[in-house]
Amino acid sequence: MEKKSYDYLKSPDLLPVSHDKKTISTLGFSSMWVGMAILLATFAIGAAGVQTLPLGWVVAATIIGSLAIGVFITIIGDIGIEHGLSFPVYMRAPFGIIGTHIPSVIRAIAASFWFGINTYFGATAVNAILNTLTGFDHWLICYMIFALVQLINTASGIKWVERFADITAPIIIIISLVMYSTLSDQAIEYGKNVWTWVESPVTGGAAVTAFLVVLFSNMGFWATLGTDIPTLSRFIKAPKFERNWFKRNKGTLIGSTIALPLTEAFMIMIGAASYVVAANSNPVFALEKSASGWMLVVLLLMIVLTQWSTNISANLVPAAAIFSNAGGPKVSYAVAVFIAGIVGTVIEPWNVFNVLTQVLLIIGAVLSSVTGILFADYYLIRKRRVNVQDLYKNAGQYKYHGGVNIAGFIAWFAGGIIAYFFMDYSFIIGFIVASVVYYVLAKFWYFKRFPQEEVENPSDEDYLGITVGRDWVIDDTPQSVQKSDAESV
Repeated sequence: MEKKSYDYLKSPDLLPVSHDKKTISTLGFSSMWVGMAILLATFAIGAAGVQTLPLGWVVAATIIGSLAIGVFITIIGDIGIEHGLSFPVYMRAPFGIIGTHIPSVIRAIAASFWFGINTYFGATAVNAILNTLTGFDHWLICYMIFALVQLINTASGIKWVERFADITAPIIIIISLVMYSTLSDQAIEYGKNVWTWVESPVTGGAAVTAFLVVLFSNMGFWATLGTDIPTLSRFIKAPKFERNWFKRNKGTLIGSTIALPLTEAFMIMIGAASYVVAANSNPVFALEKSASGWMLVVLLLMIVLTQWSTNISANLVPAAAIFSNAGGPKVSYAVAVFIAGIVGTVIEPWNVFNVLTQVLLIIGAVLSSVTGILFADYYLIRKRRVNVQDLYKNAGQYKYHGGVNIAGFIAWFAGGIIAYFFMDYSFIIGFIVASVVYYVLAKFWYFKRFPQEEVENPSDEDYLGITVGRDWVIDDTPQSVQKSDAESV
């Protein structure tokens, strides 16, 4: 019985990724960001921004906010770079081997719902393309086919996710330039300049508030990926024996602080142009007014590619890791991918789109405090040293009280509740409150009751990973486990 529960924590898809399995290059991760940053919600931020501010200020706020969240993403991503650990596995440290499932599964469900929303958005574009070319008009069939293709792509392994990003990134960039140009020209025909037109201009303190709302909206939207970025970063290439944090995290840093802000800013511009042209942030509607024939097909193709790229990298991969963690070794990565697809579809995002989007933004605000907890646990308390072996032990140091780290949950509730009441600034408030509460409770109370080896004996050689050239090999891993689905090519 003990053997069964002991092995439950050792799903092959969640074992530490060794150095030779880190296959995503700096360019590959940047290409992922080009696709991930293009979402209906991104367009909506641009559309909302130009209702009160000139586009130049909206873009400036977007770049600052995206750069800031990119730094946070890189900071948390070191968990995956250094130790090869995924988000749900490391969460066993601040939440316990059982407690990890509650915040993790909430994140997985949210990611699955976003998969459904983005697939619906992409399916409408697929349907519009087919309707333009052949007269076919059945968006639900388009949804099912589009969803299946994305699920197969993701289930094929992380290398295929990167390959898709590498292929589509240059296509997306070229088409997005054409899209912006088309919408901008259409706005000029209407007598509007997208850079100077503002629906209801504000000044003074109201303008400052509007600027901050755009800034923190960009941060808050990516807060959830900032939480579970280790699931992706564990596959990013990094040098062994590199103690310089910036050099070790170069791949994540360049992608998250250059590719993300630039792409996000440009998509904000497209969303703003769409609103100027059609009073709607959805460029599909605006494009149908501004283009026709093959030009419309090409522009709509970008919508399809971007939703595909976003879903496989930012939604399906993180959700699959979490569902695999919750289900144990019997739920492989590939099976977990399809579970995420099913969850995202059964809620019928096409019927509850407006309500669901608001709910997901609230969930994102509540989950933002988890990022603060991870930061405090990994950097402030453990100093990046982790007793990785015990993360996979049922009776190890992370068992805590019945498998739950009470300090983590108190900090999560405190940060999440306060973040909920300050939605516009949820990420930064949730991060600060949760990190402070967790640090105080864990350091001065909880870890005195449940001592942590890497804190009591802060040895680099024993508890660091790639910095000291170590590939973590988990003791007593079943011999039948040779290669995970997530790593397969």
